[in-house]
Amino acid sequence: MAPAVTTMLDQLAFPGLTSWDVYGNSHESCEVSNRAGSPYLGWRRSPQRQNLWQPQAIIFTRKISKGGLNLKRQLFNEQIKANPLRSKADVKSALLDILNPAMDVLSQQKQKGRFRMSDSGAVYLQDKTEIEGFMRLLWGLGPFFSNAENVKAYSDWFEMTTQGILAGVDPESDSYWGGDLGDYDQLFVEMGALTAFLYETKPNFWDSLSTKQQKQIVDWMDQVNDKVVPKTNWLFFKAMVNKFITDSGYADHSQLVADDYAITNTHYLDHGWSYDGYKNQIDNYIPFAYQFFTLLTVGLTDWQGDEATLLRERAKAFVPSYANWFAADGAALPYGRSLDYRFAQAAFWAVAAYAHIDLPEGYALGDIKHLLLNNLRWWFQQNIFTTDGLIPIGYAYPNMVFAEGYNGPASAYWALKTFIFYALPDDDPFWTTPESDDFKFEPLKKQPEPRMLVAHSKTGLEVQSFTAGQHSHEHAAGAAKYEKYVYSSSFGFSTPKGSVLLKQGAFDNTLAVSESENFWRTAFKYADYQIHDDYVYSDWQPWDDVDIKNYVIPDMPWHVRIHQIDTARELHVAEGSFAGPDSGDPREHEVAVKAKNAVFYQTRVGITGLVGLSDNLKVELSVPEPNTNIYFPKTKIPLQTGILKPGKYTLVSLYLGDRELESLDANGEIALPTIALVGNRVEMTLNGQTTKVTLDEFK
Repeated sequence: MAPAVTTMLDQLAFPGLTSWDVYGNSHESCEVSNRAGSPYLGWRRSPQRQNLWQPQAIIFTRKISKGGLNLKRQLFNEQIKANPLRSKADVKSALLDILNPAMDVLSQQKQKGRFRMSDSGAVYLQDKTEIEGFMRLLWGLGPFFSNAENVKAYSDWFEMTTQGILAGVDPESDSYWGGDLGDYDQLFVEMGALTAFLYETKPNFWDSLSTKQQKQIVDWMDQVNDKVVPKTNWLFFKAMVNKFITDSGYADHSQLVADDYAITNTHYLDHGWSYDGYKNQIDNYIPFAYQFFTLLTVGLTDWQGDEATLLRERAKAFVPSYANWFAADGAALPYGRSLDYRFAQAAFWAVAAYAHIDLPEGYALGDIKHLLLNNLRWWFQQNIFTTDGLIPIGYAYPNMVFAEGYNGPASAYWALKTFIFYALPDDDPFWTTPESDDFKFEPLKKQPEPRMLVAHSKTGLEVQSFTAGQHSHEHAAGAAKYEKYVYSSSFGFSTPKGSVLLKQGAFDNTLAVSESENFWRTAFKYADYQIHDDYVYSDWQPWDDVDIKNYVIPDMPWHVRIHQIDTARELHVAEGSFAGPDSGDPREHEVAVKAKNAVFYQTRVGITGLVGLSDNLKVELSVPEPNTNIYFPKTKIPLQTGILKPGKYTLVSLYLGDRELESLDANGEIALPTIALVGNRVEMTLNGQTTKVTLDEFK
C-alpha cells in the first residue's frame, strides 16, 4: 500500500467548527424560512466564519419554491463554499443550493418539461437542449424525491417535475418530447435520467399513475429500440430503459439488455478500465459512464446474476486505479473530454457507496466517503456558478472555449448524478461511518489502460499524469485534451483559441511545430507509443519528412523531456511548461535562478518553469490568449522557442510543476537538478540523489 498521508483539511478549511452548529453558523436567527433551500440561509454568519465566504459578498433576495417565501442567497451561490459536507443534512443543503436556482428558472418556463438556461448552440436542436436541461435536473431531483418527506415538503417541485414528465411523454400535449426520435438522438442519453428517476420515486410517482400514463412513458422510451444507438456508453442508457420496461411488466426486454452488455463487455480492458467505443480514447467517460451506469443499474434494481456480479467485480478492481486520479485536496485529474460535467468526477465513488460494492484490500468505506466528499468540497470552492446560481459551460470558471459540440447550455447538470448517494437511507452505514482522515496514493503508478504514468507530489496535494498514445479525432481541441505530455490537478491544461499565433495556441506541456511563425501543429495521433514503469515514449510525424520521438521522465515535481527530431525541412518549434495564473496577485512573479536559458514563474498555486539544455532554443515567459486554461482565466506559460534547420537533433529540457514548493532549498531558492544523457541512459541528480532511466527506444 502506498504511504498514507494525513490531511488536516477540516482544521484548515473549517477552523473552530465545533464552536458552532453543524453548519458552522451561530444560532442568532434572521429572517429564517422553513422552506429555505439551505440551512445556512436565513442565519446570521458569525464574524469568525466570514472568511469562508468572499469578503463583503453581496446578498440578494429572491422568491423561490412554495408560498413565495423570501430567503437570502449569496450571489454566485457563495454560501455553498461554507458547507462542511459532514452529514446527510449537509448533503441535502448542498443539493438544494444547486437545485434552487434551477428550479426557480424551471418554474418560469413557457413549456412543461423544458429548462431553457441560455441559447448557446449544440449539435442537436435548441428544443432538445431545453429537454436535455430538464432531464439532467432529474439526476438531482430523483435522489431528492426518493425521500417521501421531501415529496411532501417540496410538493411544488415534485408537481412541477412530474407534470413536466407526463406532458413530455403525452402525444396530445403541446410539450410532447416527440414520437419521431431519430438515429443517434440526444434524447436517448437523457432517457437514462428519466429511468433513474422512475426507479428512485416509484412509490410516489410511478405507482400513482394510471395505466394510460404509465404506457405513455414506456412507449416514449421504447423508441430507443427502433433506432441506431452508437456502440459506446449510450448502450447503458438503452439497457436502463429496457431493464425498467422489463421490471415494470410491460414487456420482457431482458434479452435486449443482455445483448447490449455483451457489446460493452468487449470494450473491457483490465483493472476496471474499458474504452468508450474508441480503443485509443480512454478518459473520464469510464468512471462517468461505464462504471457509473452499470453500478447504478445494479443498485437501483437490486440486480442479481452473473452479469451483475461481473460488474461489481470490475468496480472493485477500479477503486485503487481511479483513486490515484485524485489529490489530497480533493481535486481530480482533468483529462480528456466532457470536463464540463465537473463533479461527475466523484460519481463513481457515490454509486460505489450506493450499490454497496465490495472493496479491495486496503480500502474501506471511509476511504470512499472521503474521496467523494472531498472532491465535492473542492468543487464547491471553485467559481462554477453564475451570479444567479446556475452552472454554465466551463470547468473551474465559465468558459466556452473547450466545450464539446454536444455540450448544451445546461449539460453541466449531468454532474448531479453524483448525488445518487443522497438516496441512501438514513440508517445506511455510509452516514455513520467516519470519513477517512488520510489520503492513500502511490507516488508513481503505471496505468497501462488509460496509457499514462500517474505521479503524486510529496504529500499528495498534486497529481500529474504523463501520457502517450491517447487520441481523439472528433472532439473539439482533442489534441490538447488527450495528447499533451503531462496533465496536472493544480495547473490544469490549456486549449487553443487558434493556430495562427503562438499566443492563440497556449502551448503548455506540448511541443508545437510550424513551417513559419504561423500555423502551428501539435501532436495528433502518435505513430508509436510505450508506457514504461519510469517513462513514456511516443513517436509523432507532423509531416512525412519530419519524425519526432519523445521521451518524458517524471521525477516529481520535475520531469525531463527528450526529443529526437529528424527533419527534412526548416522547423519553427515552441514548447511550454505548466501554465500559472496571471491575476495581479502580489505572489505572482518571475523567479531568478543561477542557470542560463531558464525561466520560472511563482504564483499562489506553486512554481512552474523550465530549463532549456539545448542551445537551439531560447526561453521566455509567454502570455497566451485569455480563457485558454481550464483553471485560470488569464495565464503565463514558461516557453522555449527556436528554429531548426534541416537535420537531426536531440533536445533535452527540464520542466517544473511544483505545487508544494518541493523544489526550494533551505534558502528559499530553486535547487536545480543536473541532467546527463549518456547513450540511452538518463541520469538526474538532485541533493545527492540520482535517478537513472534507460530509454529502450533511444538510438
